[in-house]
This record gives sequence, C-alpha cells and structure tokens, in this order.
Amino acid sequence: MTYLIEGETGEWEVVIGLEVHAQITSKAKLFSGAATEFGAEPNSQVSLVDAAMPGMLPVINKICIEQAVRTGLGINAQINLHSVFERKNYFYPDLPQGYQISQFLEPIVGEGIITLDMPEGPRDIGVERLHMEQDAGKSLHDQDPKRTFIDLNRSGVALMEIVSKPDLRSPEEAGAYIRKLRAILRYLGTCDGNMEQGSLRCDANVSVRPVGETELRTRAEIKNINSVRFVMAAIEHEAQRQIDVYEDGGEVVQETRLYDANKDETRSMRSKEEAHDYRYFPDPDLLPIDLTQEFVDEIKAGLPELPDAKKQRFIDHFGVAVDDAATLVADKDTADYFEAMAEASDPKLAANWVIHELFAVLNKDGLSISESPVSSENLGKLVALIADDTISGRIAKDVFEKMVRDGDDPAQIVADKGLKQITDTGEIETMIDQLIADNPDQAQQYRDGNTKVAGWFVGQMMKASQGKANPQMVNELLKKKLG
Repeated sequence: MTYLIEGETGEWEVVIGLEVHAQITSKAKLFSGAATEFGAEPNSQVSLVDAAMPGMLPVINKICIEQAVRTGLGINAQINLHSVFERKNYFYPDLPQGYQISQFLEPIVGEGIITLDMPEGPRDIGVERLHMEQDAGKSLHDQDPKRTFIDLNRSGVALMEIVSKPDLRSPEEAGAYIRKLRAILRYLGTCDGNMEQGSLRCDANVSVRPVGETELRTRAEIKNINSVRFVMAAIEHEAQRQIDVYEDGGEVVQETRLYDANKDETRSMRSKEEAHDYRYFPDPDLLPIDLTQEFVDEIKAGLPELPDAKKQRFIDHFGVAVDDAATLVADKDTADYFEAMAEASDPKLAANWVIHELFAVLNKDGLSISESPVSSENLGKLVALIADDTISGRIAKDVFEKMVRDGDDPAQIVADKGLKQITDTGEIETMIDQLIADNPDQAQQYRDGNTKVAGWFVGQMMKASQGKANPQMVNELLKKKLG
C-alpha cells in the first residue's frame, strides 16, 4: 500500500531510514569484565576501563563478536572477516573517555536484507551495515534541582548499531521493520529486544519529497525513540512538519530532533554533525578483528530456525493459514507455545485458539505468553476435546474460562461438570421429535418455506441439552425431521 501525504501543492512521499541500537546479550561489557545486569544501583557496575581511568586498556569480549556475527547471518548479511574499531570523538558528560569506541569505515557486518510481511505482500528492506560500539553512561537530571548526576553502569555496554537503507516508505513499514528485527534478535538470542529497559532503541532518519522526484532531500534525525508506537507517531509528525516547511517556502535543515510523546511533536535538539566532525581514526589500543571463514561457518551451523523459516514450516507442516503463521512466529515464545499444542492436537484449531481466545485473555490482563495462566499442555488438551467431539466449541469457551481462573485440567472440568457432548444420534433424535411435537406451528412455518425458523429450533435444542448436543448433528437431523 502506497503511503502518500496530501499537501497544498500536491502529494508527498516520505523516505525513512532507521538506525537501531541493540544491546548485545552478554554478561560482560564490550571491553571490560563489568556486569551488564539491568536495574543495578547507579555506578555499581563500573570497571576502571569503563570509567576511563588513566592507563586502562580495552580488551575485546569474544562473546560480543560471536553475537554480532550471529546477528549478521540472521539478517542474511555479508560478514566481513576483517573489521576495525575506531574512535568517534565528541564530548558528552556521561562519556568518560571523551570518545566512543565504534566502527566506521570497516564494520564487522556489511549489507543484508530484512523481509517484511506487509498486507500488500512481502517487502525487502536493505540493511546498510551492522557495527559494534560501546554505549555511553546516563545523565540523571531529576535527582537534584541544581545538579546533574552521572550513572556509568551503561558505559561500555556492547551495542550493535543496525543501519537500514532509506527503503522504508511509511510509518507502518517502519513499525513492521522494528518488530521483525526484534523478533530475529530474540530468536538468535543476541538481544532481548526490551525497549522499555533501553536494550533496543531507535533513531529515525526522515525526509520527504514530491511524488515522482527521485533525489533524496535533506533529512532530520529523531533520536532515542523507545517504542514501536512512538517511532511510527514520530515519523508521521516529522513528515508532516517537513511538508509544511517546504510548502511555506522554507528549507528543511539537517538536524537532530527528539520526539515528545506527551505533546506528539518533534523538537530540535542540535544541528546534525557530519561524519567528519567526529574525527574518526583507528583505535590504537585495539588490533583489527580478523576472523576465519571456519569461525563464521561454525556460528552459521549453530543458528536456530528463524521466523521466516518457521512461518513456512507452520504453513507446510501444520496447514496453518499464512496470516496466522505470521502472527504466531512474530514472537518466539508464542511460536514455541503453539508448536507444543499443535503436536498434540488439531493444528488449525490450535492456532485459532491461541490467536483469538488466549491472546484476548493475555491482552486484557497485560500478560506475556510466558505468563499465561493456561499452559500449552492444557490448552492443547482442550483443543483435542473439541477436535474429537467430546465437547462443543461453545462448551469449550466455558471450560476455558475456568482454566484461566483456576488453572484446572480441561478433561477434569468436563468430567466434574458433566459437560461431555451428546453425540448419540438416537438421543438427539428423541429430543428433536419431542421439540417438533411441542411446537407444531413453528414446524409448519418451516415446511411452508420459512427456513429461518430452523435457527429457532437449533437454539431450543441447545437450550434443552444445556449446550451439550453436537451442533452439526442437530442441524442435520432437524432438517431431515422438518423436511
């Protein structure tokens, strides 16, 4: 679906590139042995290296290299066997060294592809590069009315900066890109993707141009957005702001902006520095990273099944609909939950119950699937009871409510409450005969051509059987008897 914005002078197209900063899953920082656990007391996880004490030298964390290579392979990217760490020089109060150790000219991962599942079909979004860098600390402005405090717990934490090409064309595509990338990272185990805790942050580069124009115009960068919803809202607002500037006869300036979610607006922070202003040069304390192809191949051999491959397997092996498969694999825990169910019950029915019934409960209570009050084993048992006609779908919803409330086994609930479905033809026929005998006027209406009255009979039958009569058998036998 083409996303165009109608302006006073015509239609405009938005061009978007995203820079995603993903914290590498590692127990230690990129160049020191300090811990990386979230939520620790301020400045309790800071080594002499992180604090930039004189004479301290960085030592590369091999696990972080492996995680970066694993991520590159997961996004079908070129792995560069030779890469170099460089110093990116700028001043910030929470950057103790006065520079950030990053990668610039020779990153560890080159171009890759992330495929999005969009309503109009698959969309391939190019990845320009993935490079490693160390995080800065954090400035705390709300601890004292006159002073700013510095917490260096994050200083030196390993990050992967994943830079997309300017291939995204709508806020919806940007949201889908972040969600897909986050899913891949979680499947790989290279980043937990928790945007609330800051382990996944996004900068959005936004520009606009009249429809039909091929040259890219000046972009503005929106920094440190910490939710998918806010990324989409920030892009939408910034695109409209730039269109208004152009249509008023002005020029968009290259700058860094922030998004204020409370006011739903972007505001200027500072003019955007060009790359040469950072005065990059190779870090003299770190040797180049020279990998062997065998090292890369070994990591590749150990990759897990990723979302796209899992989605196709769910379609081919379980017969799940394309859209349902995409929903199920978007989160690894959900995919695992479904697969545990599908192996023991009807897969299509299992998918339907996870996506509709279970998700409704989780969303209502704000729970993740790992916090589900109903285990995959028990929900699989419930689906199996529906599939073999032990209970009807209507009764199953009542059983499910009790499972959510008490965590009970579905078979035990059915046995204790006598909810087993009536599938005995003779018993159902007897009930139908009695119902027709008690309601001759309605029966005659049906025979006179008012077939809608069959629905009334079905309702009466389900009421008489307390919902336990097999609906399909009721419909078939009713038509036979009334006809």
